[in-house]
Amino acid sequence: MWVEKYRPMRLQDVINQKAIVERLFSLVKSPASMPHLLFAGPPGTGKTTCALVLARTILGEPWRDYTLELNASDERGINTVRERVKTFARYAAQDIDIPFRIIILDEADEMTNDAQTALRRIMEETSRFTRFNLVCNYSSGIIEPIQSRCAVFRFSRLAEKDVVSYLGLICKKEKIKHDEEALSKVFESTNGDLRHAINLLQACSIIGDVTLENVEKTAGISSKNKVAEVVNLALKGDFKEARNKLVVLTGVYGLSERDFLKYATEEVFKLALPNTDQAAEALAKFDYRLIVGAHPDIQLAALLAELGRIGKEAGFKGK
Repeated sequence: MWVEKYRPMRLQDVINQKAIVERLFSLVKSPASMPHLLFAGPPGTGKTTCALVLARTILGEPWRDYTLELNASDERGINTVRERVKTFARYAAQDIDIPFRIIILDEADEMTNDAQTALRRIMEETSRFTRFNLVCNYSSGIIEPIQSRCAVFRFSRLAEKDVVSYLGLICKKEKIKHDEEALSKVFESTNGDLRHAINLLQACSIIGDVTLENVEKTAGISSKNKVAEVVNLALKGDFKEARNKLVVLTGVYGLSERDFLKYATEEVFKLALPNTDQAAEALAKFDYRLIVGAHPDIQLAALLAELGRIGKEAGFKGK
């Protein structure tokens, strides 16, 4: 996968995010004084990459042996915190000269409140020999006691020139013919998400040169378009088909619940329903339920049902 092949290995290679990179360089100079870290910002802006680069830089060659990486959206329950995280955090190696062990919790805002409360206590108890690096899209999903114990880094969405430039570099290294207009279309289709942009670029290269026509063909099967299809089916009252396509999106393609809500919100506002306010209120309600730990599958299915009611009241026939 090009996403991994071209993932930056050094801080100076991270795309944009200059202010954050400068702060991280300061931490690397004095790792012993490094606090717990919280990286927050839109997807595909370099949060996980910076966390991995930081671990590699501070811990050196054996960094993988002393770094635990978990996707908190998959392993977000209190049992994971108590068992895997707690066990790893409390093991202090004595046979190698490393300042501390590092635990990277990706998508930490998907953890339940109980799990975060347990995590807070573990962060306090093990701070002498362990540092936590929490990565999330929304810092509001992290409880305040944890935020107050971390140095917060807020990542910004990447500019078009940065994404297009990096995609052009990949095309050059992979010896792929491309048009600048096509690369701009990739950026437009992925909304500044560099990870998504690279995946789209790779998918496009499979069917030929990276042209505007091929990008449009490939983007037609992107997650954002599939979410739009689910929303339209739900609004038309076809709950069963909308639910089936939602299961494929989350279960097969691995789309996160929060990304589904984000793309669904974009689609709802594009449709300009006469009762858009009701749809916005419904989306906000289910977003909150997911934040507080409600079951994602049940809540998203309920959202589709509510969109069906909203679509019926609006007389929605589809776009």
